[in-house]
Amino acid sequence: MTEVLVRSRLVPNIHLIRLRAPGIARACRPGQFIMVMADPESERIPLSVADWDADEGSVTAVFQIVGTSTRKLSGLAAGDRLHACAGPLGRPSEIGAFGTVLLVAGCYGLAALHPAARELRRQGNRLILLADVKSRPLLYWEDRYRRFCDRIVLASRDPGAAFQTYASEAVAAVAAEEGRLDRVMVSGCAYLLAAVSEATRPLGIPTVVSLNPIMVDGTGMCGACRCSVGGSTRFACVDGPDFDGHQVDWPELFRRRAAYLEEEVRSLCRFEKESLP
Repeated sequence: MTEVLVRSRLVPNIHLIRLRAPGIARACRPGQFIMVMADPESERIPLSVADWDADEGSVTAVFQIVGTSTRKLSGLAAGDRLHACAGPLGRPSEIGAFGTVLLVAGCYGLAALHPAARELRRQGNRLILLADVKSRPLLYWEDRYRRFCDRIVLASRDPGAAFQTYASEAVAAVAAEEGRLDRVMVSGCAYLLAAVSEATRPLGIPTVVSLNPIMVDGTGMCGACRCSVGGSTRFACVDGPDFDGHQVDWPELFRRRAAYLEEEVRSLCRFEKESLP
């Protein structure tokens, strides 16, 4: 069982969890994830690795409460133990000297892209973060990104944002301002991944998306993360999680995402009802 070192709320509905996992911490690479179970009755859920410390033997992830299992995780405290934690899983992100890289992130994706930002800076890239948040108070880890990024742009419905719109609609404006974008990396909800991919397609900008949101088992056994990429069947957990966003069959992916929506809602409602005093 894996010990919880820290569990805290970063902003409303977004939580950080740091775990004692020395074996995972020694092996982590940007873009990889862990699979966790809060208790024996929880789902196995993927959490992108947001940071790690090999000396301390710790691994950090950030998650959004969307269902019963993440709701259970949000109730843990330092000293509690997870029923299970496995990783690091998935193929590491491709890191190289690309030139100018735009990082597009929303909700938990802000943390998920943090390791890639750190490594891309070490490779000498120019980095721009385009953060998609409903309002500025929902932006977290801005201080961390300022260590690596040449520019941070906020796409929000907040009157004080650089772009009072969605990140997908701001991509073209950022590309025009920069003159050239050599790569776009996207992390967050499936809608954000799809919308940004469609926004960069006519611009001809290579776009990498992380398909962590569609996983269940995480080891290639269950097939729940099956998706079509470039006309071929792929499994997000073992073939990804990073894929060419222009090659993903997004309509198919969204249909698969909705397969258990009703059951997920019922599970969360039942858990919340049973948790009432």
